[in-house]
Amino acid sequence: MLVYLAKRLASLAATLVIASLVIFAVMEVLPGDPAEIMLGTNARPDTLAALRADFGLDRPAPERYAAWVAGFVQGDLGRSYTYSVPVGELVAQRLWVSLPLAAISLLLTVLIAVPVGALAATRRNGPADVGIMAATQVGIAVPNFWFAMLLVFVFAVSLRLLPAGGFPGWGAGLWPAGRSLMLPAVALALPQASILARVMRSSLIDALGEDYVRTARAKGLSRGEVVRRHALRNALIPVLTIMGLQFSFLLAGTIIIENVFFLPGLGRLVFQAITQRDLIVVKSIVMLLVASVVIVNFLVEVAYAAVDPRLRRRA
Repeated sequence: MLVYLAKRLASLAATLVIASLVIFAVMEVLPGDPAEIMLGTNARPDTLAALRADFGLDRPAPERYAAWVAGFVQGDLGRSYTYSVPVGELVAQRLWVSLPLAAISLLLTVLIAVPVGALAATRRNGPADVGIMAATQVGIAVPNFWFAMLLVFVFAVSLRLLPAGGFPGWGAGLWPAGRSLMLPAVALALPQASILARVMRSSLIDALGEDYVRTARAKGLSRGEVVRRHALRNALIPVLTIMGLQFSFLLAGTIIIENVFFLPGLGRLVFQAITQRDLIVVKSIVMLLVASVVIVNFLVEVAYAAVDPRLRRRA
């Protein structure tokens, strides 16, 4: 197990290093000078040079990369060019919107996908199965921002049941803040629920074909009892893996949805930082999102290896 963990940790570290190099290189080739954007095109050259030196933009790229990575490892994400405050403070403020949004979206994803996928598997090749698979195909193909605009038109403009955008803050109360996150959460959850429902269906179909299912049926258990007590537990193993990864993707997917609904979360912060050429904010947040995906994937692999020794021997 220790050898397996060492290999997985080495793979995780290599992935993070490569990701940091790619993110830094992409930010470097983007056009525009942050100092010039902040001070305007008519700013004096000595003023521009002083601002670049203040932010460390006058140093060579390898030196800036090393300083950024060293600070990131120590928990120092740098200082925002635009707001002149630590990036960590900006991230902490915006996480109070993005994390609950991702959590609500994941909860809705599970509540939709698991029963729908189980229904499709138990009604295999029937009308319910065909209809569910068609609906999930549409859910995968259609972008979540289109779902978002459709939900706004139906529930905010036509029915006036939920707000079309904005966030009153958690200080306004749990219900007002939760209402403002409902439509964005549904818009995020529908495409992910479509994916998870297909995984649930395939996994449950495989479980229903196993020998222990036939043995349980031979003992006199009904089909429903076999599904609930035996097949469903085993079918949930790959579903749980996808769920763990989906939380990170939901957190990253808020970049578009938060801008559609004008939510002050990480996604909107990234969008604003891109338009303002606040590169340190963009680099740090994107790296945080990449690290969250990689670390969740690592934890899932380790949990699998702890449960199934065959994975350790195979590795």
